[in-house]
Amino acid sequence: MANLKEVRNRIQSVITTQQITLAMKLVSAAKLRKAQDRIISYRPFARQMQKLFTNILSNLGDVENSLLENRELKHVTFVIFSANRGLCGTFNSNVIKYSFQLFQQEYAPFIENKAYTVLALGKKAAEALQRKHVVVSETYHDLIEKPSWNKIAELGEQLISSFQEKKTDQIVIVYNQFKNVATFIPFHEILLPFTITSQQKNNDLYIFEPEANQILSFLIPLQIKVTLFKALLESVAAEHGARMTAMHKATDNATEMLKELRLYYNKVRQASITKEIIEIMNGAEALKQQQ
Repeated sequence: MANLKEVRNRIQSVITTQQITLAMKLVSAAKLRKAQDRIISYRPFARQMQKLFTNILSNLGDVENSLLENRELKHVTFVIFSANRGLCGTFNSNVIKYSFQLFQQEYAPFIENKAYTVLALGKKAAEALQRKHVVVSETYHDLIEKPSWNKIAELGEQLISSFQEKKTDQIVIVYNQFKNVATFIPFHEILLPFTITSQQKNNDLYIFEPEANQILSFLIPLQIKVTLFKALLESVAAEHGARMTAMHKATDNATEMLKELRLYYNKVRQASITKEIIEIMNGAEALKQQQ
């Protein structure tokens, strides 16, 4: 049985842990409100941009634009969004596991032949991929901590240049899609080249001013950056939601553990007091017998 000092030390350790997890929960809750508002307000704009882009493309015949070119796949680029820190439940492990499934099921030949490039937005993805001997070309830390349109636009320009120069033939983004505070879903989409499915086609007729190709030359790079920024905001909101939920559970667990430890401490203390009383009574009885 542990002595009183050991139990007191353990109680103090759990109290300290509880204070830390509670503070982290409150910080994540404050960040989540801001991140959630940001992604909810951004989604309608991203949807309208997607709709506009799809409508224009579906009403054009053959369009000559290098960013719409479907060519033979020889090299694939992956952009993987994660967090810079842990203590956020399954947020990082889910997107990393999903990425490896994607590598094994859909892009295995490219991974085996080293015909790929990986850009990691977040330290955790970079660390996990490197442990599995996947080469990470670049890691972006600041974008996760402080989502910025200007910085994501720079990354978009870098990806566009890579595709236009035929250094890569397809760009895939992988991230956690924010649903609510406790729910996020790993998701991937092809950023380049852009294709239209039969469900997306629109038969409405449009008159373009200026010329459609001129509109597309401006709209396609913008659409790529909008999609990247949306993925970043989705990932950041999901991260804060996951961390708040994880810290809430950790705080509850610490509270339950404190109850059990304090009950155990009282039992040990009572047993110790009872033992001392018995020893005193036995000593007094022995003195009486000697007299």
